[in-house]
Parts: sequence; C-alpha cells; structure tokens
Amino acid sequence: MTSLSRLINQLGQSRYASSVLTGVLLGVSFPSYPFIRLELLAWLALVPLLLSLRNVERAGELFRRVYITMLLFCLISLWWVALATLPGGALTILAQAFFLTIPLFGFYVIKKMAGFHFALFSLPFLWVAWEWAYMQQDLSLGWLTLGNSQANLNLMIQYADLTGVWGVSFWLVWFNVLIVLALTGSRKDAFRSIAIMVLMILAPLLYASYVLPRESSSAAGTRQLRVTLVQPDIDPHQKWLHNNSADIMERYYTMTSRAVRENRPDLVMWPETAIPFYILDHAYADDLQTLRSSLRGWNAALLTGFSDIIYYPAVAQPEPQRSGNTDQSRNRFFDTYNASMLLEPGNGTPQIYRKMRLVPFAERVPYVDYFPWLGHLTFSLVGLNGWGKGSDTTIMQLHSQRYGKVNIANIICYESIFPGLVTEFVRKGAQVLTLVTNDGWYATSYGPYQHLAIGTLRCIENRRAMARCANTGLTVVINKYGSIIAEIPWWQEQTLTAEVPLESTLTFYTNNPDLLPKAAAAITGVLFFIAFLKKSRKTLSS
Repeated sequence: MTSLSRLINQLGQSRYASSVLTGVLLGVSFPSYPFIRLELLAWLALVPLLLSLRNVERAGELFRRVYITMLLFCLISLWWVALATLPGGALTILAQAFFLTIPLFGFYVIKKMAGFHFALFSLPFLWVAWEWAYMQQDLSLGWLTLGNSQANLNLMIQYADLTGVWGVSFWLVWFNVLIVLALTGSRKDAFRSIAIMVLMILAPLLYASYVLPRESSSAAGTRQLRVTLVQPDIDPHQKWLHNNSADIMERYYTMTSRAVRENRPDLVMWPETAIPFYILDHAYADDLQTLRSSLRGWNAALLTGFSDIIYYPAVAQPEPQRSGNTDQSRNRFFDTYNASMLLEPGNGTPQIYRKMRLVPFAERVPYVDYFPWLGHLTFSLVGLNGWGKGSDTTIMQLHSQRYGKVNIANIICYESIFPGLVTEFVRKGAQVLTLVTNDGWYATSYGPYQHLAIGTLRCIENRRAMARCANTGLTVVINKYGSIIAEIPWWQEQTLTAEVPLESTLTFYTNNPDLLPKAAAAITGVLFFIAFLKKSRKTLSS
C-alpha cells in the first residue's frame, strides 16, 4: 500500500481529525494581515472533510463532523468580532457555523440516495445556491462566502466581472471535488481530474492576461474625480458622548481646511457616522449652518456619514422597516438611521442614503419589525443600537466643475459584503463607488484588513473604482480591478487626496448578478430529483 493510499484511508477513517484539519485550512485561507497570504489553501481545504464523510451513514455523526469544521473556520476567521461585543461575537460564530453546515447536509442526503461520487458532483451547485440564498435574508452575516477567501489573489479572480464572487466559490468547490475524485477514483479518473485542475489554474490567468493590458491601455483617457479622504482616528467608543461633539467637528474642520487648501478636490469624504448627532434636525440648525459655511469656503462637496432622524405622527401606522420609537413629550414616533449625505456648496438640499443592510444584532435585530419582542436580543455597540432600515439604493449626483454631473454610489460599512446590493447601485448609473466605514471597534486585529479585502471584489465585479474612507483606517483608493492605488496607514490622523477614475460601462456580472447562483439552484433541484429516481430504481430492483 502506498503512503498516499494510507493517507486517504486514514482521512476516511478518522472521526474528527479531518474535521479539525479542514476547519483550520479554511480559517487561515481567509484574508488577514497583508503579510499573511495563505489563500491557496482554500483550493484543497475541503478535501480532508469530504474524504472523512465518504462512509458516514448517520445524520448526527455528519452534523458533529461538519459543525466542528465550520466552528473552527468561524473562530479563526471571525474571532475579532468579539472585540466589539463579546456576546454578539459568540452568537455570530455559533450561528454562522450552523448555517455553513447546510450545503453538506444536502451533500449527505444526495449521497444516501445516489452515492458518494454523484454527491460530489452535486456539491458545487449546492454550495453556491445556498451561499446566495442565505445572503438574501436579514439573518445572514454573509461574510464567509467561500469566494471571499481569494479576494487578495488578484490575478486569479479577474473573471469575477463575469460570475461575481459566486463563480469564485464555484471554482474552489469544484477544485476540491476534483482532488477527491483524483484520490478515490481509478487511475484514468485521476488523470482526467488532474488535467481539468490544470485548466482551472490556467484559465483565470489567461483571462487576466487578456483583461488587464486592455484595461490599462484605456485608462489614459478615463475621467477622474479628485477626492480627499479624511481619516480622523477618533475612538469609536468615546465619540458618542455628547460633550465630545464640538471637539470632533473641530477636528474635521481643521483637517479638511488644510487638505482643501493644498489639493483643491472635487469631493471631500468623512467616514461612517462622522457626525454623531442629528445635524439635520431643527435642534442642530446652527451646526448645519456652520457646516454649510465651511463648504462655501472650501468650494468642494462633502460626502459624510451621519446620524439621521425622521419623525412621523403617532397616529400613523409604522411601516415594517420602522422601529416605532416614541417621543412621549410630542406624541410622535421617530426612527434613527445610520446614513450618509452629499452636501454641495450653494445647494441647500442634502442628498441622503440610509443604510439598508444592517449588522445582525449589533445594529438591528433581524425580523424585529414582525416580532417586536426580539428587540431585547440586541448586542449593541456604543451609539449603534436599533437603527432603522433604509428602503432604497440612492444615487447621489455631484456637480463637478470639470466633468459636470457625476453619479456616486455610497455604501456604508458592512454593505460592501453584499454583491447584489452594490450591483444595484451600478445598474442605476453609479460611475464610482464610495464607502464610509468605522472599523475602529476591532482594534489592531485583522478584521479591518479582511473587510477591505472583501470590498475589493465589488470593484472587480462591477469594474468600478472605490474611494474608501474609514475612521481609524483602512482608508484607501481601489481601482476597478481590485488593486489599491493609494492608502493611509491605519490608526493615524491623516488625509489622502487621489484621482479616482470614473466608469460607465456595465460588466456581464453587473447586468446578470444572480445568473450563476440561480442556475446553480435550478441544477441542484434537478440533481436532487435524479438522486431520488436513482434511489427509487434501486429500491424497486431489490
């Protein structure tokens, strides 16, 4: 018996060693600090687990093995969430691990009906269909989509402009399946699998070699928007204290005035909830007037995160997305929002976007609209409890002196995880992506780097540049094929001015964001039906 055969048998017979190995490989393959580059491990991470599931017959045993895998995966990838809220971080990890077991339960059901190899063939379709379906509902974290593991492997994922991150997940699962087939099949199967794997490595590289030179040659004539990003480096826990607001605003004014004098930008950006009070409320009219006066002096537009509030009569029936907070003194309801606005000098009406995808349990409890008692389950961050849910993607129109009207999509923090949301902005005409965020909750963990890396996929998918403004970092400018072209070191009070390219063409993925996962879901249904027929024939013949 060869050493390889012995290894395969050991993995197939081990109870939990394979689960631990796969969990560790998946966890370390996800983006972390820039000097750690282990994303290639995702190309074989599932192999030990799949080999160990070959002879598993009981559902309970399968759940234990798979849940151990996914729990380790989540612990390694998401431990930093607990730095912001320990109970919320623990719940996130436990729940996310459970949801990640679903595709492998489907794999188990098909294996019982049609055999191991048929289940292997079905797994890539199952996996992608579930990842997409899971992301459509409010309980989804959406962070650990398998394709996100490759966000920093720039040359290998340029085809995301055709398939989105779903195609990257599909590619990875298939590569793992082919390794298993090569290890468990005949010599002929092994050669066939290896040949396909070689093509799967070469094809993305060939596509990148076609796309990147063509894109680079067209970059010279691209219009560019000069943007100044302000990174104030403010403690996120301290800024929500009322007596800090004046000092915070003064820091923004000082930093922005200096940067504008030196760089003359078209647009200034402040980060998520940069203004930690309801500046558009009548009570803060003087603060708004001061901000407008500054805009006139800067002669530049401002895109900033802020806290928004909307009042409506107590007699009105609250809409589902409203929380229905009550102002008893004035007999009215109100709702607060994590929002952003574009203010232009000389234009009195702010353009407002209210965040639509809110962090589960930290910013908003899922389905609290329908079950109000769930509101008690929140694990709030300071100043971030119980936001209302925005209802529409808003394209902001900047009137540039150089280019006239420029359409801007502003994404707020966690929303960059959701590919479908970003494509909706681009389909509405966004020429550039902007993102305001505050990752200061996660200290010097690799959480902010992971968040940044996943956001670069949105640039590749839609071929749009992104200006990313963060409170404590990472503040960067990303080009349309996912490379960082300018940045500020994190945890520093600093500004960055850069020319951000504007684009107007739509990619195949932007026009068809759900094509691959919906096709995978349909094929999954067909495969389940075929597996059922196989089982029925086997039962009849016996």
